[in-house]
Amino acid sequence: MKLTLREMILISIFAALTAVGAFIKIPTPIVPFTLQFVFCAYSGIFLGARNGLYSQLLYVTIGLIGIPVFASGGGPSYILQPTFGYLLGFMACSYIIGRFSQNLSNITFLKVFSALLLGLCFVYLFGVAYLYLIINFYLHKQMTVTTAITVGLLPYITSDLILSTLVSLTAIRIVPILRKNGYYRSK
Repeated sequence: MKLTLREMILISIFAALTAVGAFIKIPTPIVPFTLQFVFCAYSGIFLGARNGLYSQLLYVTIGLIGIPVFASGGGPSYILQPTFGYLLGFMACSYIIGRFSQNLSNITFLKVFSALLLGLCFVYLFGVAYLYLIINFYLHKQMTVTTAITVGLLPYITSDLILSTLVSLTAIRIVPILRKNGYYRSK
């Protein structure tokens, strides 16, 4: 696993953009609405599966070592926050989006949007499951699976679908330009 300087810089930039997305937030009970998903999705589209995963892994690592880059701070104890599962989901999301979009010969809205939806499913799968587990088994409060879905998915799915549409629309315009100029390579 040898990364070029260019790859390291791009991975760092997308980790930083995801951190910026954490600070663009609307506070809501338990799970705040942020723009982290947008930059997570872009990292998968523009960097590919491996480097997109690395960018999100770098972001989570920086937060866990104590730099407050998450929506509600940082540090190793953040693992016990009910929202930490969404951060794990970002890693899977970026990888999945990259895996399904990096080798597309023809970039179309439907193909990119489908990759984004699959990645978003992983964000919610990890996020809602972790929310349920932490609330029930660490905080020792009662929460049903239905309540976890109601709290951790339903308020955000519409906005995330809108964001996925916007990311798809911009990606189908930007990726061909990057390919034409030699900045985007299929892995």
